[in-house]
Amino acid sequence: MVQRYDRLKDIQRLDPERDFLEIYRLTVSYEFPWDITRALELALYRTYAVPGIGRLLDETTELTGRSQKRYDDTALLLDTVVEHGFDTDEGRTAVRRINQMHRSYDISNDDMRYVLCTFVVTPKRWLDEYGWRRLSNHELRAFAAYYRTLGARMGIRDLPQSYEDFERTLDTYEREHFGWDEGARRVSDATLALMASWYPAPLAPVVRGASLALLDDSLLRAFRYQRPGPVARGLTRGALRLRARAVRLLPPRRKPHYARQNPEIKGYPDGYEIAALGTFPTPGVRGCPVPGHRRPSDVPVE
Repeated sequence: MVQRYDRLKDIQRLDPERDFLEIYRLTVSYEFPWDITRALELALYRTYAVPGIGRLLDETTELTGRSQKRYDDTALLLDTVVEHGFDTDEGRTAVRRINQMHRSYDISNDDMRYVLCTFVVTPKRWLDEYGWRRLSNHELRAFAAYYRTLGARMGIRDLPQSYEDFERTLDTYEREHFGWDEGARRVSDATLALMASWYPAPLAPVVRGASLALLDDSLLRAFRYQRPGPVARGLTRGALRLRARAVRLLPPRRKPHYARQNPEIKGYPDGYEIAALGTFPTPGVRGCPVPGHRRPSDVPVE
């Protein structure tokens, strides 16, 4: 019978530079599927506090007008690479879709690199606080290698090389760029409303309050939210730590769990085509300055 820490032992037998995809897949789909989902939600949410990013997201209206679809598409595209790898038809199609969307807008390399950093750093910090164990050094090296690879395939320049580099880049960028923007606040409010919508209506205020209680002071200041009181913070964070203790006592997961299996993914009850996920911006509309974008039926599969 597989014991609770046996998979970590398997991970530590792998080479984090050569086997980074296998390590990342084991970590996110076996060891921490629920926690990584929450951490990546928070990672993307953090990016709204950079006014240039939050303002653009507001201008596209994707997150304010079609929040559930945007959530679904982002999670499914990112997780396709995890499940299938970079060099499969599915993985290449997902990365191509991500690139087509990003290249439709005037996004700086620095902003793109910062978003990538949130995917590396936020899960580690979440698991430090709320995971049933912390990430090992092997896993941190594999996370850095995984996102270096993704970043390179997205054409992002000057990529951080180690976890420590990702962390320094993120902290510096947030200190220099976090700030108020009215559009970013609309995106933030829409995201909090989306998360609340996943639960019965009477629980919506509780979910919103718990979500705010998980935000650090830099995010609260950027969005001009009132700081939650110590009771709300204590109850929310205490509940997550109690969950971690309970999970530690459970037997390890025997089958992988991918984002497409999450109950929060609601927009594709009959399945989906990877090449049709995401947005297909119209030139000159909602902030899209780049001509020549094609609809799903026109997108070739490599």
